[in-house]
Amino acid sequence: MTAQLKRSPLHETHEALGARFTEFAGWLLPLQYTGAIEEHLAVRTAAGLFDVSHMGRLEIRGRGALALIQKVTCNDAARLRDHQVQYSALTTERGTFVDDLTVYRVREDHFLLCVNAANREKDARWIREHREGEEAEVYDVSDQLAQLALQGPAASEILQLLTDVQLEHIRFYWFEQGEVAGVSCLISRTGYTGEDGFELYVPAASAEWVWNRLLDVGQAAGLKPCGLAARNTLRLEARMLLYGHDMDETTTVWEADLGWIVKLEKGDFIGRDALRRQKEEGLQRKLVGFEVHDRAPAREGYPVLVQGHVVGQVTSGSYAPFLQKNIGLTYLPIEHTTIGARFHIRVREREVEAEVVPTPFYKRPR
Repeated sequence: MTAQLKRSPLHETHEALGARFTEFAGWLLPLQYTGAIEEHLAVRTAAGLFDVSHMGRLEIRGRGALALIQKVTCNDAARLRDHQVQYSALTTERGTFVDDLTVYRVREDHFLLCVNAANREKDARWIREHREGEEAEVYDVSDQLAQLALQGPAASEILQLLTDVQLEHIRFYWFEQGEVAGVSCLISRTGYTGEDGFELYVPAASAEWVWNRLLDVGQAAGLKPCGLAARNTLRLEARMLLYGHDMDETTTVWEADLGWIVKLEKGDFIGRDALRRQKEEGLQRKLVGFEVHDRAPAREGYPVLVQGHVVGQVTSGSYAPFLQKNIGLTYLPIEHTTIGARFHIRVREREVEAEVVPTPFYKRPR
């Protein structure tokens, strides 16, 4: 079965490091190396290095590239300047998610999109189906590149040892082109952990060299290789949603509480009418963060109850290693989404109390 799964260019390197593997989105990926909690805490207190080569990478090129981006995403890509990054979503006509993604503007006629691994082919097909009338081509460059994420308070200090690019000049959600360990990379100040850090888009053939050099020079600062288990708990503490769990083609952008990426004023885009209408009519439900008043964590899929009736399920839930509490995300009827509202979650055969709390659960010190 595992022979059919895709493997990262770094797979043998992960094996040599003693990684435990898991299947994720059709890939065989490192779950953890020395332990999920140890890796989680390393990112919060020092630095962690993730192989996220499974993410999809699409390029849109041509005179109509910006117009095509504007048509298929709900955020306003026209606000981007060269070398700026934007969080956004590909939306259906119903205002739900085809996918969430980050949009990198290289030039007005050249964009890089980072999309979820499981949605790579679907996203490319969706964008191509809607490019009629636009002078733009869509290219899937995922196999040409590896993607590394260096995250944590020591990330900048570590990366600076291997590059002449002045990292302090790269602002959050901006990027530069430069060399890391002698390899030409795209260096973006982005990530999925709630920490300061960088994502490196590296030619696949050079990924092992860059990965090993980063671990070598970062060892003194506490850098550790990290797997998917830590990535999941880190992103949950920072309230970063996961496609297919916290949002999908059945949930609208408003319902996912991501209204800040909906720019109705930018003009027409796929899903605009539905999102405008829902905003005018009001929401029936919304994604909220919660804490569990119990020692047992509420895992994904556990039933959620209000006044004894099942109203949904936990979309993400875990023990939060840095916060040392049990947290999660779920959709609740809109009248029960105020901070402090109480509800119950069925954890195995017991009903435990949970409380709606402000998010993000964790926000890094500035």
